Amino acid sequence: MSAIQFIGIAPKDLITELKNSLIPELKAQLSAEFQPKQPAEYLTRSEVCKLLKIDLSTLHRWRKDGTMSSFGIGNRVYFLRSHIDELILKNKLG
Repeated sequence: MSAIQFIGIAPKDLITELKNSLIPELKAQLSAEFQPKQPAEYLTRSEVCKLLKIDLSTLHRWRKDGTMSSFGIGNRVYFLRSHIDELILKNKLG
């Protein structure tokens, strides 16, 4: 008894069946996994204060005590929006 008879399908037909069933599923999984990344959104101090409804002095204190990280170019200070979102989620109450 050969392998072809045991399986009951010709190798060519088996390959076609595998392609038809596996490739669409793999494409769907890969496209969901590898979506284009959104560019990083940088906020100024005033934008962060407005977003969080805080005073500039509070933001300054949070930067100094390490609560919130910032980035600087020259005399400009920027905050990553994703870091702010993570900070809020990390400090969930209750």
